[in-house]
Parts: sequence; C-alpha cells; structure tokens
Amino acid sequence: MKRHTLAGGAWIDEDRTWLASDEADAMLRELIAHESWGQYPIKVFGKDVMQPRLITWAGELPYRYSSQTLEPRAPSPLLTELTARVSEVAGVPFNHVLLNRYRDGKDHMGYHADDERELGLNPVIAAISLGVTRRFVLHQKKNRRKQRRYRLVHGSLLVMGGTIQHTWRHAVPKMAAVEGERINLTFRYLLGPPGCRSSSSRTAKAKAQSSENTPSTPKA
Repeated sequence: MKRHTLAGGAWIDEDRTWLASDEADAMLRELIAHESWGQYPIKVFGKDVMQPRLITWAGELPYRYSSQTLEPRAPSPLLTELTARVSEVAGVPFNHVLLNRYRDGKDHMGYHADDERELGLNPVIAAISLGVTRRFVLHQKKNRRKQRRYRLVHGSLLVMGGTIQHTWRHAVPKMAAVEGERINLTFRYLLGPPGCRSSSSRTAKAKAQSSENTPSTPKA
C-alpha cells in the first residue's frame, strides 16, 4: 500500500493492483448479475432527489445517511469473502458494505464526508473499485483550494483514515466521455446505536486508531 499524507492529520492508503485483472473482471460480472440493485431517494436541501447511481448493501446493523436508512441485510458469499479480506488489510472488523454502481459517466457522487455518528471518531473506511476508471476528488473543508485527485482503477483498493472524514470532503464527479460501468464497494465499521456499544466496538476503534500510523500490507 502506498500512503498519501493529507493536511490536518488525514491519510489515504492506495494499492492500484490489489486484485488481479481476471479476478476483478469475475467479481464485477458476479456483482452486476446477482446483487439486488435499486435506485433510492435522498434528501438534498430538504427535497427528495433520486440518487444518480444504483446501490445495494449488506450489514448486520442499520446505516443511516442523507435521511435514508439501509436496514440490516445478509451478505452474499462474495461480499462475505471480500469483507473478510479487506478487514484483514485495514485491521478493522468491518460489518457493513455499501455498493455504488455507476452505470456510465453521468452517474456520480457529490461532495460529502462519511461522518455519521455510528461511524465514531476518525473511522477507517476502505473501498474497492471495479470497472472503468473514474476520478476521485477531495477538498479540505476549511480551505477548498486544497485539493487532491486520484484515479480509481479496476481492481484497486483505497483506505481512508485519520481525520479525513472530519477535515476533508470527497466526490466522484461526472465524466461525460465514460460509457462503461463501475462498482465501488465501501466497507465501514458501524458502532451501533448509542448505549449499545460493546467491547468489540471499543476494540475496533483501537485498531482503527493504531492503523493511522502503520501502513497496511495487502493480502490478496
């Protein structure tokens, strides 16, 4: 993994060849064919707006963001396998995976931060990219002129940590010339509702914080 240090105590680890090309190809085909994809509304300035992409998910706890709640859903065998592999790399026992399917270059993700309460302080979040290459852009919350850009290539793994979710925002912008599909799998550790946080949650936070200073080594 290559570490990129960002301002304000944030960091990104990146492995552009985490999955072999043939394995990534097979995963992309299986996810498109067998996961339960749907398009759902979110709140934008108080109005319901359809998300400009398809999503599906799996996890043992509900995950709420942008005024929508993703209820618990059992993972498929492939998602179970990938969650275990990514958890080992990141050193965090992820218990939720959200999949975003970008059907072409018109589908996109606006600027946001994964700073929901159930993710805790300074969460570690990992993402696998499958399909066509898309841009991943970030800007610092306090100074939007401070920006970073990355190319999310087929089979790559990106891990975000440190203060990044509280000090930076990220997006996947439109790319009009892109015609192919891309799937992004984002892995999170949900702490659960207030008052129900177990010792395993505290252990996960300790692992996440310790990983801030220790580069990960992929085990593909």
